Amino acid sequence: MGSHSVEEIKLASRGLRGSLAESLADAATGGLRDDDKVLMKFHGSYQQDDRDLREERRLAKLEPAHSFMIRTRTPGGVLTPEQWLKLDRIATTYAERGFRITTRQTFQFHGIVKSELKATMRVIHDAVLDTIAACGDVNRNVVIATNPQQSALHAQVYAQATAVAGHLLPRTRAWYETWLDEERVAGTNEVEEPIYGKAYLPRKFKIGFAIPPYNDIDVFAQDLGFIAIIEPDAAGNDVLAGYNVAIGGGMGATHGDPGTYPRVADVIGFIAPDRVTALAEAVMATQRDLGNRELRKHARFKYTIDDHGLEKIKAEIEQRAGFALAPPRPFAFAHNGDRFGWVDAAPDGESNGDVARAHLTLRILSGRIVDNDEANHLSGLRAIAALLPDDARFRLTPNQNLIIANVPAALRDRIDALVAQYALDGYLTASPLRRNALACVALPTCGLAMAESERYLPHVLDTFEALLATHGLIDVPINLRLSGCPNGCSRPYLGEIALIGKAPGRYNLMLGADHRGERLNTLYRENVDEAGILAALDPLLADYAAAREPDEGFGDYLVRSGVVAPPPRRIAIEVQS
Repeated sequence: MGSHSVEEIKLASRGLRGSLAESLADAATGGLRDDDKVLMKFHGSYQQDDRDLREERRLAKLEPAHSFMIRTRTPGGVLTPEQWLKLDRIATTYAERGFRITTRQTFQFHGIVKSELKATMRVIHDAVLDTIAACGDVNRNVVIATNPQQSALHAQVYAQATAVAGHLLPRTRAWYETWLDEERVAGTNEVEEPIYGKAYLPRKFKIGFAIPPYNDIDVFAQDLGFIAIIEPDAAGNDVLAGYNVAIGGGMGATHGDPGTYPRVADVIGFIAPDRVTALAEAVMATQRDLGNRELRKHARFKYTIDDHGLEKIKAEIEQRAGFALAPPRPFAFAHNGDRFGWVDAAPDGESNGDVARAHLTLRILSGRIVDNDEANHLSGLRAIAALLPDDARFRLTPNQNLIIANVPAALRDRIDALVAQYALDGYLTASPLRRNALACVALPTCGLAMAESERYLPHVLDTFEALLATHGLIDVPINLRLSGCPNGCSRPYLGEIALIGKAPGRYNLMLGADHRGERLNTLYRENVDEAGILAALDPLLADYAAAREPDEGFGDYLVRSGVVAPPPRRIAIEVQS
């Protein structure tokens, strides 16, 4: 960043334009100017380098092997088969390691070199998609319950969520000018954003819509969560009564800084469906004006709430929205995972007249879709996309999985054959642990990673499955999450077992979250290697196998038995000396 703070860079950016055009045209380096690296995030991309090669290139007096990660903006993670095939072109032409489903229902492409950034962005635009606000100090991609519109109620929630996503987009035309060579209109160099203002938000902001009984978006990890309340009307038909509102969730933290912490959201009230967009704008405006702009590590909305007090923030939101929230209404979550295999579509949902439809959920380990020596998932999904009708959909889940939705009954056998041919049928035999595990990207591309995560996950699964089998627990669902650092992209603090990277080969072992995504886990062992992790888990799993109650989750057992204490809404991730 040089001598400029992020806040200074945003204010001087001329509506997120900066000197990106000049940086991109500079053929002498594979990277961007320092200030432009900050602005690039608002365009949906991070400058990275291959850390496996960093030392080798330093010794050779070469600059780092710069490349870029590009993230799409896809509210709810919904794509047509045509869009899928166009993004597949990026994965096979410009990117390394295929493409990746993120925990925010987006795609990430890694390893794109600077000279091919514009071509990649054009393909994304050709797919009627973009990367605007996929990163940066703005509202990020809105996550939405992944039930593939099995009823009109789910369609209603999806429509309201996408409306919120569109309303909260930045208004600057910088993305179109930078990547599509749109002609700049006179007088638009200085953009006064109607919602964001010149400095945008203090930090990123995340919104999610959940539909009980499934909490597949981990709604309590969101800065702002909407929990759909479905109730019977006078005729006994289920209708969307409105939403409970939850604020203040967030997974990020920093090792060695006790002023940072994960936090689960507080439910503060209930609103009618027609007030969703106004409420979302009021919440985000509250964070815009009251959030900490002096210390970025303390700038997320969760810290604003804790600094000012929940009741004050709620009153501020109500004043800005122009209405009071009603008391929360009852709801209950069953679990925060995905449902795998085929599910028949409801007749009033995502269907096509009288044609029977169904949805197939596939397990995609770490969300990575690639052709390699183990499986050709990229080719397999390309073949499936080419087979599907125009009204079928691909749906990305926040658990890094993929739903092939709205499949006509006549195509089910052919889809199943392709799934088997391209080894996409792992969900049929995978253990519950393997089906539900999450991992962030980490090394070699993430600049924040302290330890392995995605590349380590297959080994961890093999090792943990062997341990579970020893105790007769291989068929018991346990929620495992890995993170290469404490920033929480894989939502590790909501894992019944979580490994948080501290150094190469060393992790904090966190235990005790629940299957519903409502309770944080707790630090159990700090800075331990794999042997230490297994040694800590072995007796706990033995006790769990012997003393668990029917249908009791591992995290719930650890809390009930007193192995870990039920944590407050925020937790420490390290032992404080």
